[in-house]
Amino acid sequence: MYGLIGQFIAQPGQRDALSAILIDSLNDMPGCLSYVVAHDPANADLIWITEVWIDQAHHQASLQLPQVQEAIGRARPLIAGFGSRNETVPVGGVGI
Repeated sequence: MYGLIGQFIAQPGQRDALSAILIDSLNDMPGCLSYVVAHDPANADLIWITEVWIDQAHHQASLQLPQVQEAIGRARPLIAGFGSRNETVPVGGVGI
């Protein structure tokens, strides 16, 4: 399995709108086992994304999906920056 844990920093006051775009883009992503969008309780502009994929190739392929490309275009103006990004190797857990 292949995992990612990363941070999006929304433009001030745009976290909910950015989160909605990220969640709306989740339709039919082959190989995606888990994709969680979470708000940071200590930072009003920070979003955590936790992803689990069958493998890295499926994640890379997802970036070319029409709905993901469209979401990237809609989200770009709402993104102020990116925080940490860490690759992981999931070994099990609830939901995967």
